[in-house]
Amino acid sequence: MMPAERILHEAIQVAPLGLTDDVKRQKIENSLVQMRLSAATARKIQDIFRSEMNKGIHQQPSSLQMENTYIPELPNGTEEGLFLALDLGGTNFRVLLIELVNGVIVREDVKKYHIDAHLRTGSGIPLFEYLAECVSNFVISEGLQDVELPLGFTFSFPMIQHSLETGILLTWTKSFNCPDVVNKDAVKLLKDALARRADTRVKVVAVLNDTTGTLLQGATQDPNTAIGLILGTGSNACYLERADKVEHWEPERHGEREVIIDIEWGAFGDNGVLDFIKTDFDRENDANSLLVKSFTFEKYISGKYLGEVVRIILVKLLKDGLLFTRETPKKLLTVGSFLTDYVSLIEQDTVDGGGSNTKEVLAKFDIVPDEEDLKIVQYVCEVASNRAALLVSICLATLLDHMEREEVTIAVDGSLYKHHPRFESWMNQYISLLSPARKFKLIQTQDGSGKGAAIVAAIALKLKQRLE
Repeated sequence: MMPAERILHEAIQVAPLGLTDDVKRQKIENSLVQMRLSAATARKIQDIFRSEMNKGIHQQPSSLQMENTYIPELPNGTEEGLFLALDLGGTNFRVLLIELVNGVIVREDVKKYHIDAHLRTGSGIPLFEYLAECVSNFVISEGLQDVELPLGFTFSFPMIQHSLETGILLTWTKSFNCPDVVNKDAVKLLKDALARRADTRVKVVAVLNDTTGTLLQGATQDPNTAIGLILGTGSNACYLERADKVEHWEPERHGEREVIIDIEWGAFGDNGVLDFIKTDFDRENDANSLLVKSFTFEKYISGKYLGEVVRIILVKLLKDGLLFTRETPKKLLTVGSFLTDYVSLIEQDTVDGGGSNTKEVLAKFDIVPDEEDLKIVQYVCEVASNRAALLVSICLATLLDHMEREEVTIAVDGSLYKHHPRFESWMNQYISLLSPARKFKLIQTQDGSGKGAAIVAAIALKLKQRLE
């Protein structure tokens, strides 16, 4: 093993499980050995991710969508005016009014709305009628019904874009299921619903997802921002690509030098290219999920699934007689009961060298742990978290090498990144080791899905004025 690879290999190995019973320790470590990736495996994943990116960008079969967002520039401080944002991605959505002066937000009005279950399923027409109604009511309440307002639409579902203002829904996720919207243009549905009302002058000028919004919002904080990352309930990344490398470009080109590419990396491995790292725990996690054999990469790394991976491992150790030997905690057997928030809390104990959070979490499952139980639970959370952070870092390091920029700032948003006490430090360490020649920085952004949508509306307006 080369010296650099030895350093990487040693860095990504978690500390041994500290049990006095060597036989028990060995059995537990053996049970989790497949969760601990080697330096060679990390390099193999890098090669596969690079290959899938290249295939996707050249429109060859790939598990990476590599979608062209048609956003050809980042905010540069010249953005001016009033802009709307509609942020749709869950059971609640928001409408925002943003005023920009010299690219700086000087006014921000926000209103939240709830979407009832009956609107999230069935026909999509009532859903978009409701969205339009809320947008109109918001604009009228602001006294701006006679003002032409450009709107950026954050539509955080997998889509295909034919232009900056076209978003064809590929599939609903989360709690949405309106079948008649699949393969339809969500932007047109919103435009039509607003036109039928005819009570405001709102113009939908751009569609984006929360990942793209995060990159745009990050660019207002740091001009070197060129990667956006969501690491929350779900996960995705986007980056600035050279426009001449992008083959999927439907409208006329106007000398664009770069464009934001939405990777849609949650599906990385859906074609089987990552099956060599899939453990029995991952297979069970997949089987327990709503969308089996989909979102493969997301199931390794995201907040929606990390707690479930830990729960499955704990149940395996329990059934093997290696954990909670004094009782059978029935609550732990319930799918989805062990939240990723619990993993973050337990990881804080590992950082602090304590056990109070771990005891508090286990109490929710009517478990009174002994000292060995505490160490085992903390070890499981560390192994699962470490693997997730490494996998994210592998892909980010590959992106940095691909982009070949002098310096890149990575804008990150999402609850897992914010609340997990070690994700950021692990990512800084692993990216540096995996891509030692690249200078990078991680920054935390907030509300890319809201403010980012208003910013892209401002960019769309500039592009339109430039062509007139």
